[in-house]
Amino acid sequence: MSIFHLAFNVRDLDEARTFYGKLLGCAEGRSTKTWVDFNFFGHQISLHLGEPFQTRNTGQVGGFEVPIPHLGVILDLVSWQKLADHLVDAGTAFVLAPSTRFKGEPGEQKTMFFHDPSGNSIEIKGFADMGRVFAT
Repeated sequence: MSIFHLAFNVRDLDEARTFYGKLLGCAEGRSTKTWVDFNFFGHQISLHLGEPFQTRNTGQVGGFEVPIPHLGVILDLVSWQKLADHLVDAGTAFVLAPSTRFKGEPGEQKTMFFHDPSGNSIEIKGFADMGRVFAT
């Protein structure tokens, strides 16, 4: 299995640590004064101080406009639901609240979109059968 690495900018490392570490439960890795790594659900993200990408709701998916660009991960449904409940209970401001899209279709999935404190867009998907992630 391959692990992806993505580096992107955030405005404040302390806010990022609270969001990714405490809210999302991602373990912190190496860091310096200008960047910090996190284990983002088994993948490595490196958050660097700087100006984040601008995002706009320009993606048309399942009848919804979604933010582009965005970072995401696909979880099994139990893990997805646990995280969704946690984020709802924490009062997360969602771009797209936890929901099901493509119901009854080969790509049926749970999804939710939200932003980190720097405005970076995140999508978390949930699949009942990970073997169906690329189903057409």
